[in-house]
Amino acid sequence: MRKIIISIVLFIVSIALLIAGLELFSSYKASANINGKAPVQTIKSIAIKASPEKIWTIMSKVDEWAQWHRDVQSPKIAGAFQPGTSFDWKSGGLTIHSTIHTAIPYSKIGWSGKAFGAFAIHNWTFTKMNGYTEVLVEESMEGWLVKLLHRKFQTGLEQSLDTWLNNLKSEAEKQ
Repeated sequence: MRKIIISIVLFIVSIALLIAGLELFSSYKASANINGKAPVQTIKSIAIKASPEKIWTIMSKVDEWAQWHRDVQSPKIAGAFQPGTSFDWKSGGLTIHSTIHTAIPYSKIGWSGKAFGAFAIHNWTFTKMNGYTEVLVEESMEGWLVKLLHRKFQTGLEQSLDTWLNNLKSEAEKQ
């Protein structure tokens, strides 16, 4: 019995050390473009009956995201909404530390973020079109956990971005 317990403990310690090593020695390239070689990627868009200025204003108020987008918890930005500023938030059970890489007023927003076993690049583009704004969002995800569970992450990302776009539409189209 003692040998079994020792074997189980050694196995758990080995797994913990492996995960710690993967986290400590993983490096990701922050970029203004999504990673076309990442195991998880998606592009989504929606037409919103609101100006790019209004949509930009909603998206750039990171601390208020949870008020209109229930998939986000505890968002907190550490300064002005501009490149180099970081923010922390929770989504999909993950705690995420993100850094803004693009902030072009009324046109583009982008950030990259790291969470346990994952790294994502997230970009938003706002294009005015005949009384509407087309909001295009693209994201790539990579990392050891993303590779291991790529189907789950792909499905989760697609659902998450659909929800985010629909919630943004509802918020932006309020009178």
